[in-house]
Amino acid sequence: MKPVDKPKNSNFSSGPCRKRPGYDVKALDVETLGRSHRSALGKSVLARVCDETAGLLGLPEGYRVGVVPASDTGAVEMAMWSLLGPRPVDVFAWESFGKGWLVDVTQQLKLDEVNAYTADYGRLPDLGQANPAHDIVFTWNGTTSGVKVPDGDWISDAREGLTICDATSAVFAMELPWEKLDVTTYSWQKVLGGEGAHGMLILSPRAVERLETYDPPRPLPKIFRLTKGGKLIEGVFRGATINTPSMLCVADYLDALGWVREVGGVPGMVARSEKSLAIISDFAEANDWIRFLASNPDERSSTSVCLAVDLPADKVKEMVALLASEAVAYDIGAYRDAPSGLRIWCGSTVDPEDVAALMPWIKWAYESVKTE
Repeated sequence: MKPVDKPKNSNFSSGPCRKRPGYDVKALDVETLGRSHRSALGKSVLARVCDETAGLLGLPEGYRVGVVPASDTGAVEMAMWSLLGPRPVDVFAWESFGKGWLVDVTQQLKLDEVNAYTADYGRLPDLGQANPAHDIVFTWNGTTSGVKVPDGDWISDAREGLTICDATSAVFAMELPWEKLDVTTYSWQKVLGGEGAHGMLILSPRAVERLETYDPPRPLPKIFRLTKGGKLIEGVFRGATINTPSMLCVADYLDALGWVREVGGVPGMVARSEKSLAIISDFAEANDWIRFLASNPDERSSTSVCLAVDLPADKVKEMVALLASEAVAYDIGAYRDAPSGLRIWCGSTVDPEDVAALMPWIKWAYESVKTE
């Protein structure tokens, strides 16, 4: 039977992601629009972005938060180009974005001592291969594979190298061991449902020390430069961004942070995401034609939930199109480089009730295309 009840919000895209519940663009504080981001007002608002982020995430003393250009990609590239080189590098990659960082390290930076630890979609590489004397580059959550690292136990507390963590679809939705992370990057449009084009760069004191003592043997574009005269450009982490940000996007981000406080901070955000994951887990357990791409439950992402369906790829695409035509679920097809299947965003801005309402429709769509 065709279901009757639909999700109240049918946006399940993995990026840009759903806006927070109750979002209204008219409610944004737009006092900064038309003003210079270098004005006292502009800098104070950007400083709020850094300070409120650090407070909500519970960052350790001495960690710095900055707004940088070009989304999460720009933040990761800035970190790799500015920091990598003095030590061998271990790159762990198991999905599209992690493999992209591996390509940059080997083919663009062309570093001599690089160890690549890779795995197919649905699996993690052997994290036990991480060498405490090396720098480490990895994604916390594989957005295109639905596979996350289960914890930070594999990262040594006595490490000599730095950890560079792409956490764009994990920050605010998963508990992160900040003392294990020296560089963490993310973007506003993922878990917080913010707007695009801006990246966030979080540095530990160890990362700052590397920046101030290591001079990369390569030209650095202006938007990658974090030091001047051998010292960190502190302004980047106090509201003086490297290039002009969209103050409308900044207002949108601060609105999202306000909502995070309303739902109980990071613990509340984690709980919302994990509740949605549990709903899908129950559904997959009850239906043998659909399963997680990640076979290990401890490694299943609670944000980018990737599912395999026992249908040919063209039939899965029909399912996706059918659900969109019914205005039930938009943008839930697997990432273009990933195995055929579904990818349902369950980040914290998604109401678990909408995920529950979606499940009968997925079964209906499967039955509909299977019998054609």
